[in-house]
Formats: sequence, structure tokens, C-alpha cells
Amino acid sequence: MKELIAARGLRKSFGSFEAVRGIDLIVPAGQVLGFLGPNGAGKSTTMRMLTGFLEPTAGTVTLDGIALADAPIAAKRTFGYLPEGAPAYGDMRVDEFLNFVARARGYVGADARSRVDRSIERLHLEPYRRQLVDTLSKGYKRRTGLAQAILHDPPILVLDEPTDGLDPNQKHEVRELIRRLGDDRAVVLSTHILEEVEAVCTRAVIINEGRVVFDGTPKALDAKAPANVTSNRLDHVFRMLTTSDIGGAPRTKAASR
Repeated sequence: MKELIAARGLRKSFGSFEAVRGIDLIVPAGQVLGFLGPNGAGKSTTMRMLTGFLEPTAGTVTLDGIALADAPIAAKRTFGYLPEGAPAYGDMRVDEFLNFVARARGYVGADARSRVDRSIERLHLEPYRRQLVDTLSKGYKRRTGLAQAILHDPPILVLDEPTDGLDPNQKHEVRELIRRLGDDRAVVLSTHILEEVEAVCTRAVIINEGRVVFDGTPKALDAKAPANVTSNRLDHVFRMLTTSDIGGAPRTKAASR
């Protein structure tokens, strides 16, 4: 299966503090990867290195066969990115904002209009296409952010908390869309919501203190919970892997796959 994301030996230091300590992350087409970690674990730093917003201290990132360090613009064309908070121009209407994104990506005329219309349709934004972004609810701002991420139909999607602010029905719709998009793409979904991993992801990676402490399927993650834990099992395993307060592994010890 084709490797769409290949990060090897990623490290990032800020002065004497090493935020990321040698992470390898290979994501093929057809995989939805849930990327998790407690606050301060190095998750956001890793995401920023994967998307070229932060230069690694050491290691390499290749996106759809393109080395990010050698050809950053070409590499960045391979992914759609939904950052935390879904920033957008609040004084633009939804379709104006998406058309602006289309033009920034080099699409013009009928091609740009077609891509905007398709993104609006996929995210069920039609009733809001002429509404100012600033007047949207948090959930619909999130949808607009996701619409711009998929507008150019990229082989890689990097999504930071994609269902944040959505109601249960909206979450279901967006999760179904992510599943479909993940059929032939590499999707990295950064989230704090373990329910999201169970609902959407085919693989989970947990990092702590800059290192990978779990890499496997959601089913394998669930299997790490003791038999006597009958509810919130993934929450229990997450705490077990990232703290020592419930008798889990040491914080910096990598768990077996």
C-alpha cells in the first residue's frame, strides 16, 4: 500500500527542551489515523512539522513521495489542513471564502466554482453559503473549515479536532464523510476525544513526552484495559499509558504494539 505520509526520526527542540524525541509515523492510503496525547505531549508540535509549519530539529517528512524539506510548496499541495479553531475571514460569506481558497490554490472560472459547490454540498452548507462566516455557529464554522480542507481533493488530510462544536447529528455526518474520504486517502485526525477514535479511526497512535507509547488498532487499544474495567475503557488505557497514577507503565516507556 502506498505511503502517503512518511515521517522518520522526527525531533524538535526548543532550547534545552526536547518536545519531540524521535517519532516515526508512516500512514498509507486508506488509513484514518487517530493521533492522541495529553496536553504537552508534543502532539501539536508533531502536527506542525508534518504540515511544514515548523522545521524539525532532526528527521524527515515525505508527503505523497515529495520530500517536504526539498520541495515545500509541492509537498504542501498534497494535503488539506483543518487547524484547531477553523480560522477563516469572518467578513466573507461562506462561498466567498471558499472561492478565495480555490483561487489561492490556483483554480479559476468554472473549475473554481465547481470545487466550491462540491465542497458546500458535501458539508451540507448550502443553506448557509451566503451567510457571513462570523455569524455562523461554532459547528458550521467547523464545517466551513473542513470544506476548504477538501476543496482541492487532496490525497492527504490533516484534521485537528474536526468535530469540535458539532451536535450529535452533525458529528455523525462529518464522521461518515471522514470514513468515506479515508477509503483512498491518508487521514490524520488529531483529537482529545477517544470516542472519535472508536467511531472513525482504523489506527491509533498515542504519544507522551515526545515519544510514541502506543501504535495499533482501536481494538488493540481497548484490549489493553483490564477485564474488570467495563466502561470508559479507552479512557482508562489512555491514562494508563500516559500517567503512572493508576499503576500503568512509566510515562516515557513505549508500550508494545
